Amino acid sequence: MFTVEVRDHIMIAHSFRGDVFGPAQALHGATFVVDAAFISKELDANGIVVDIGRALDVLKATLKPLNYTNLDERPEFKGVNTTTEFLTKYIFDQLAAAARSGGLGRDGKQLHAIRVTISESHVARAWYEAAIH
Repeated sequence: MFTVEVRDHIMIAHSFRGDVFGPAQALHGATFVVDAAFISKELDANGIVVDIGRALDVLKATLKPLNYTNLDERPEFKGVNTTTEFLTKYIFDQLAAAARSGGLGRDGKQLHAIRVTISESHVARAWYEAAIH
């Protein structure tokens, strides 16, 4: 498999519901490093997986509405614990839609999968990976 990965970050605030979260039930902030990996079994006629510049633009556009916001106040997250795991899938869905529409400089049908990794800190991260078809 060939993979191209781009990175950005977001700063958010949120809180969680449930005793399992302990002190994280209170409103708190986080800075997440977000990596998006685009995976293909083959390179295209240009010798690429995706256009790196477009991949970075799509990732930045996906993250921009979340940056510097309280996720608890966003309507699309009402009643949801915006855990790192949840956010990986949310971001994946946005990137997969862009890939399917050709927004990465390559026909999305030629891509195999996308993996989104969010690092909470230097010791903890989560990821979601799936085929995009």
